[in-house]
Amino acid sequence: MDDFSFSIFPNENFLDLRLYQYGWEQCTPLHSFGPFVRNHYLFHYVISGQGQLRSNDRDGVTHNYDLEEGEGFLICPGQVNTYSAHKTKPWKYVWLEFDGLRVSEYIESAGLGLSQPIYRPQTPAQGEQVRDTMLYIANHSQASALHLVGHLCLFLDGLIQSSATRRQLRGGQLKDFYIQEAITFMEHNYHRELTVEELAAVCKLNRSYFSKLFKEEMGCPPQEFLIRLRLSKAAELMKTTINPIGDISALCGYPNQLHFSRAFKKRYGVSPRQWRAQNRQRTRRS
Repeated sequence: MDDFSFSIFPNENFLDLRLYQYGWEQCTPLHSFGPFVRNHYLFHYVISGQGQLRSNDRDGVTHNYDLEEGEGFLICPGQVNTYSAHKTKPWKYVWLEFDGLRVSEYIESAGLGLSQPIYRPQTPAQGEQVRDTMLYIANHSQASALHLVGHLCLFLDGLIQSSATRRQLRGGQLKDFYIQEAITFMEHNYHRELTVEELAAVCKLNRSYFSKLFKEEMGCPPQEFLIRLRLSKAAELMKTTINPIGDISALCGYPNQLHFSRAFKKRYGVSPRQWRAQNRQRTRRS
């Protein structure tokens, strides 16, 4: 029988960075999970033993990765994956499921993604720090939501700083200024129609250069980031107000409620109505 700990994060008010579930597990020989598709990012760190990840890359090609103690693996939203324990040296791992507006940027900074899901630390000590931060979250499910999100920030920073595939940034100060200008403009104008040309003009940049720069720094095109922002704002309004979903849709830049529902379900895995019902139930229990 597997030995494990599992918890669900009790609060979804955090839009820039959200923690969904976390835990650890000592698997039995050949124990496997999948094939499965996640709606959010899922990261496992191998504490001991061995196992294998089977996942598809950006082009849909399936790869097998053998992992051992001190390594980790990332599963991205929408990625088909299966992972299984070794038949004689089954692994024990700790995991975190998380997401947020800028998570794709952080993951890319660590040099991880669909085509590079395997984490290897630059030194064993750095890997152990990542492990210990994850275990702290997994073993403190009774801590406040803000406390756990703070440690999720520490985990992501540790992941970036320690990753052997870390992306080295050069000349980032001016780039950061441009990107922050665009994000601030989106945060103030997400309720209306926005074009890439308008965002580029705000930064006083050529459209194609702005799009390239934004994707390099944020890990996704500006249009996709705007969709995430709108849907996050909608989720916040559904949780904190009793406004009809149609009104919230319009307030968040979706005059067509059907288009909003489709986009929301693609992002969160459930319809806006289901999300609101589930969220209210969670609020009453907490």
